[in-house]
Formats: sequence, structure tokens, C-alpha cells
Amino acid sequence: MPYGDYRAIRIEIDAGVAFATLDHPPINLLDLELMGELDRLSRELATDETVRVLVLSSANPEFFIAHADVALIEQLPTERATKPTGLGFFHAMVERFRTLPQATIAKIEGRTRGGGSELVLSLDLRFAAKGRAILAQPEVALGILPGGSGTQRLPRLMGRGRALEVILGCEDFDAELAERYGYVNRAVPAEEIGDFVEKLARRIASFPPHAVRLAKEAVAAAEPSPVPGLLVEDDCFTRSLGVPETRRLMRAFLEAGGQTRDVELDLERLLARL
Repeated sequence: MPYGDYRAIRIEIDAGVAFATLDHPPINLLDLELMGELDRLSRELATDETVRVLVLSSANPEFFIAHADVALIEQLPTERATKPTGLGFFHAMVERFRTLPQATIAKIEGRTRGGGSELVLSLDLRFAAKGRAILAQPEVALGILPGGSGTQRLPRLMGRGRALEVILGCEDFDAELAERYGYVNRAVPAEEIGDFVEKLARRIASFPPHAVRLAKEAVAAAEPSPVPGLLVEDDCFTRSLGVPETRRLMRAFLEAGGQTRDVELDLERLLARL
């Protein structure tokens, strides 16, 4: 059955809108299970002509997606014989979301950092709940860099200077500042964001699907393909993993309680200590 047997994502299809709710306690960590299900979801949507809009949200009011699993990152290769010539798993997945024929919307309530931020950056539209949403790319504080498309998506959205402020500063952005910088489309009052996003999703779903698909294709042509930049990002990310200071920082991060709820609620404090 399409969209069946998911464990970390709840999926409901209604009138051409796929409501996909991330539900992977305790912090929606972007680990192998969640990444695998997101990859599967992107593949199923790519061939489903009955779905016209995707709305991605979280069942956890504190976390949309905490970030990618640092313990998993520790296991990645630290060197390669040649530079990459094709997209790796994560890059291929977020590019598939970016190029889906459906309109894709992120309803952001809670923290979405690192790989979670990069996932929502790959969607068409992002709406953040005031007083709840937090976005960040904290990778540089651990000796690495955004390796899941962040270095390519952010400059396109907000310009070089602001993108570098996000990437090098490793600070949390609330909904209002994220809106001002172009990180999200709009900051919406928390009590209104559900109705706002659902109304927009259903409105888009009511339009001819071929028009939505072709409009997305035309808008994509306004920018150069991100793939060459993603390959450079991949190479730089791998090179950062082999630095001894990076290994020390990632291990210290996990030993200090990174990836636990209490610490992740105030991640900036831990990063400052490291």
C-alpha cells in the first residue's frame, strides 16, 4: 500500500494534499531510520500524480528535526581517492524533494538545525511559528560544515553575507529573524500557523496540477543547477571529517549530552562550552 508501514512519519492524504508528520521521539533526530523514510517518501511522491501538495510538519512541539545524527557522521569516510562526481545519498534525497512535481511546504514549529534545516531549505515554501520555531546551521562549531546542501541553498535565499553569518555564527534564528533574512517565507503567529498552512496547501491543490508542475520547472530555470556546488560541498565536508580537532569536538559533543532532549533545548550553550 502506498505510504504504508512508516514508523517515523505519519502520513495522511486528503483532497490531493499529503500531510506528513515527523514523529520520531524523543527529538526527531535525523538518523538512519528517519532519513530512510524521508528518502522513501520522496520517491513515492515523485511518481504519485494524485498528490498535488506536500505539507511536512512535526508531532513534537519542541523539535521539528534536531539535526543529523552526529554518531552517524563520526562513521563516515574521512578521505576519498578522487573528488565526487555524483550526488551522495543525502544530497540526492534533498534534491529529489526540491524537484518534486508537487508544491512542498514546511510548517516549522520547534527546533530545526543542521540536516533538518537543510531539508526544509530544499522544500518550496517554509513557514515558521513565532515563539516556537528555531533554525540554525551549527556544524562549524563541531569542526565540520553544512554538508547536506546548506552552503548552496542559503546563499541563494539570503545572499552571501547573511548565509555566512548563519553558517559561521552557528547561532539560533527565531522565526522573526529567519523571515527578515529570507530563511523562511513568513513568520506566522503560533496559534494561526496550522490554519494558515492548511488553507494555502488546499488552495494550491485546487489548481490544475500541470500548471503547478510547469510553474515550478520554469522558476527552477531562473537559477543555475545546484549540483556542481553540492559536489564541492560534499568534498569539503569529507575533508573536514579527517581533521583531529573535528573528531575531538564531535566526541565531546556526544559525551556532554548532545542529542538528548534537555541539552538540545539549549544547544547554543553546549556549543559555546565546546
